[in-house]
Amino acid sequence: MSRVALVTGASRGIGRATVDRLLRGESPIQTIVTMARKSEDYSDAIDSFHACKSPDAEVVALEVDVGDREALKRAIAQVKTGVGNVDLLVNNAGYTNPVPLHQVDFEDFERTMAVNLYAPFTLVQELLHLGNRFDLIVNVASTAGIRGRAGWLTYSASKAAVINMSEVMREELAIYGTRVVCISPGRTATALRRVLAPDEDPASIMQPEHVSEVIEMLASPVGKFIDSENLVVRQ
Repeated sequence: MSRVALVTGASRGIGRATVDRLLRGESPIQTIVTMARKSEDYSDAIDSFHACKSPDAEVVALEVDVGDREALKRAIAQVKTGVGNVDLLVNNAGYTNPVPLHQVDFEDFERTMAVNLYAPFTLVQELLHLGNRFDLIVNVASTAGIRGRAGWLTYSASKAAVINMSEVMREELAIYGTRVVCISPGRTATALRRVLAPDEDPASIMQPEHVSEVIEMLASPVGKFIDSENLVVRQ
């Protein structure tokens, strides 16, 4: 049976690694929809996706800023019309600007919440309104959402909300047979991590590919045995 996956934040980091793994793995996913803002990174990622996919796989790459709710809603409608039902949704896109409390610009706080929290909510709700039935939703949070950290107020708050939102989604969507898993990666060598910890050696911490392996496992038949309120992924 043909299956469709949608991955946000696919231009780099965990999102790009997840698309690569789903395209190359044994999971029976024939169509992968990717979302990210227009950038050189995304263009490079799209070329890579097309180069590595099997002949019977399809990659639908959409340029959209998930923090722009109206643009995101238009893209969601486009996905439902053009591709059909989304079986696997990976809400991975993330944003932050780490500064101390007294330096937080409220518009930037709103941007963080728009990308990290409102976008996953909008994707799930809008697709449900369009009649979509998910097999699995993976919301990517962070260990920073479990315990707040100085200088990371907006990011920690947004990821704590993602963890809580995922718990509610899990309970409400269980009647449709939908599994909802929230994963909270620890220190991972992504561009976002470099913003949060610029002096850290990226070779000393977990890599995006490690997290993508966990997501692939969750999407596999064995994944249904690993459901958790919040799955912490770290070294």
